[in-house]
Amino acid sequence: MISKRIENLKPSGIREFFELVLETKGVISLGVGEPDFDTPWNVREKGIWSLEEGLTSYTSNKGLLQLRKQISLYLKHRYGVYYDPQDEILITVGVSEGLDLCIRALVDGGDRVIVCSPYYVAYPAIVKIQGGEVLYLHLKKEEDFKINIGDLKKMLKYRPKAIILNYPANPTGVSYTRKELYQIWKALKDTDCLVISDEIYSELSYDFCHTCFSSFKGAKSKTLLLGGFSKNYCMTGFRIGFVCGSSSLISALTKIHQYTILCAPTVSQFSALEALKIPLKEMEAIRREYARRREFIIKELKTLGWDVVYPQGAFYCFADIKRDGFKFAKDLLFKKKVALVPGEAFGEEFTSYVRITYAQNLSLLKEAVERIREFVNQ
Repeated sequence: MISKRIENLKPSGIREFFELVLETKGVISLGVGEPDFDTPWNVREKGIWSLEEGLTSYTSNKGLLQLRKQISLYLKHRYGVYYDPQDEILITVGVSEGLDLCIRALVDGGDRVIVCSPYYVAYPAIVKIQGGEVLYLHLKKEEDFKINIGDLKKMLKYRPKAIILNYPANPTGVSYTRKELYQIWKALKDTDCLVISDEIYSELSYDFCHTCFSSFKGAKSKTLLLGGFSKNYCMTGFRIGFVCGSSSLISALTKIHQYTILCAPTVSQFSALEALKIPLKEMEAIRREYARRREFIIKELKTLGWDVVYPQGAFYCFADIKRDGFKFAKDLLFKKKVALVPGEAFGEEFTSYVRITYAQNLSLLKEAVERIREFVNQ
């Protein structure tokens, strides 16, 4: 009765492990990538206001026009790229829906999509659900898990339909300077390969300014830009994201969106509109706190002898613990009540890795590190 593609699809390695966490009391979770900061009060208040005003009906399929206008202004002022709010921006139910729409609009059965490994768990899964073929571009630890241009060019010989980029990256926290991204664009610009650029962590870049991929000359027409409010504005449960691209691409995505979702939640759209009014300097305090936690967790993990590539953004670090990552994470959960995600969730070759999320307050991070240290010493 079940589709063979779905029957053969592995469950999410993150969520499968997190089910164990939910069944265990007193756990310090360094597993799920969710900000520990509360959603800003004015954002929550706007949602309450929209309910009290009775603004609970459908919006345009593309989303509130005023929200699309504000996203357009934000992208122009922040990253120097302009999208027409009328027909080049689509509001989605989180970046997850945006990614799903991109793959469904682009990929026919057998089409190839490049996925960089290690990867966020949804990337290869959605390609497989659509009947596409995943081309894994294996990133090397000795190259800081960044794309090797020579390896990318070899992969392009297989004529992929698209490549999924993600930076700052989940699970590594690695990001790219403008110069590094330009080298990637140079390799792609004369090919038929479209770019799906997942930049959900754009405001959580610590060491250099984030560069929007579509800001390069000629890149906008070949890029689908994914962004959202979950990570940057601590709004995971609001489920609001957006996709930007050429009018023809956005029109194709909107067709699917019309038949499956209709529109993103109205209350959440009004809340997102309010979030964009928050001065960036007010959000800077959150970024500084994440950067402080990053320095703490990297220093402590290195004292354990773990090999960690230095994260430049997001709130993850990807550590080679030089032992079975799944067994270690499972035993640590049951014996010391600390949750990490086994590295194999992000690529079959990462069996000796774990992903640690430092989206927890510093006191909990310190307690978690002490429990990990005790477990390692035992």
